[in-house]
Amino acid sequence: MAQISSRRLAAFETGVFAAMNEKKEARVKAGLPVYNLSIGTPDFKPAPHVMKALSDAALYPENYKYALTDREPLLDAVVAYYKNRFGTEIGADEIMTVYGTQDGIGHIGMALCDEGDLALLPDPGYPIFDAGTRLGGATPVYYPLNAENNFLPDLSGVDEATLAKVKYIILSYPSNPTGAIAPKSMYEDMIRWAKAHDILIINDNAYSDIIYDGAESFSFLSLPGAKEVGVEFFSLSKSFNLTGARVSFLIGRKDVVDAMKKLKSQIDFGMFLPIQAAAVAALTGPLDMVKQQQADYQARRDALCGGLREIGWDVPDAKGTMFVWAKLPPKYESSMQFCEVLMEKTGVIATPGAAFGPNGEGYVRFALVQPPENLKNICRLIKEADII
Repeated sequence: MAQISSRRLAAFETGVFAAMNEKKEARVKAGLPVYNLSIGTPDFKPAPHVMKALSDAALYPENYKYALTDREPLLDAVVAYYKNRFGTEIGADEIMTVYGTQDGIGHIGMALCDEGDLALLPDPGYPIFDAGTRLGGATPVYYPLNAENNFLPDLSGVDEATLAKVKYIILSYPSNPTGAIAPKSMYEDMIRWAKAHDILIINDNAYSDIIYDGAESFSFLSLPGAKEVGVEFFSLSKSFNLTGARVSFLIGRKDVVDAMKKLKSQIDFGMFLPIQAAAVAALTGPLDMVKQQQADYQARRDALCGGLREIGWDVPDAKGTMFVWAKLPPKYESSMQFCEVLMEKTGVIATPGAAFGPNGEGYVRFALVQPPENLKNICRLIKEADII
């Protein structure tokens, strides 16, 4: 039989993660310890009032029917949250739910792009940026994020002929995987740039509530002119520990939201109503736990980054997100090589920087998904293994 899978799948790599998972499973079967810092799934619990809202709504049989639409209480909750949290005015017709930002970015290329279109993507960047662009039939063009430029966008290498074919650019701050944050001035510059080149901005705002050292957290949409040139994905996954519930929103320029609604109407029948109820509870309820969690993540960052520096590995503090982006110790040639040695010698699992694009080679990403005392112990294990 001829090959059954489509040609588009050839662009998607699973090798790095599959190889790491194989080695992890081998350690588990051998009864060896594993300290998994590779996956960004929060280990904090959802707030009780959010879980109660979901469980209460799940007791009503009528809530098991197709939702078909985003219900008014949820849209009103998003409008109020953006007003109170970010000082941003948005309309209910400028909002739609998606099944997590991964789902949203995975589909938005299909709603916006045609063959021959280009998309500007960060390198290193989250893998779905690339996959979603390719699924939409567009071709990725990468702009580098370098430490020398504080991991901010550098578009100097993109010529005018290329820009003329670009449909959208993805920005993502606080940044996964680099842990960088961006000032409002960067976004203001990008809004002017987008207007000048007629290019849409897609902003991934998944980590707005995990930002450190008193830095200002904001929505791109709060800036003048943003809704004329862009949209934003806003997620409840990390702020409210709802990763499995898959609750995110596409917010902003109405024609973009309308295009995405049209596409999604052909794919699904709306978000499960009990999950909508949980989202309303999260957005309208107290935010004390969210603020405390931010402080807890900073304590974890301090424990890991500070601990690694103490043992001779010069790892700078992350500025935001639940990740630490560490340059490899000098004696290692590749991020995959280092991660294999790290797992073999210590049981610590990290993500090779190369998984986030060519510019990620030479780095490794750690997720802050263990309490500070565990992270300090991990630093001790790394020191005792003498791999730095």
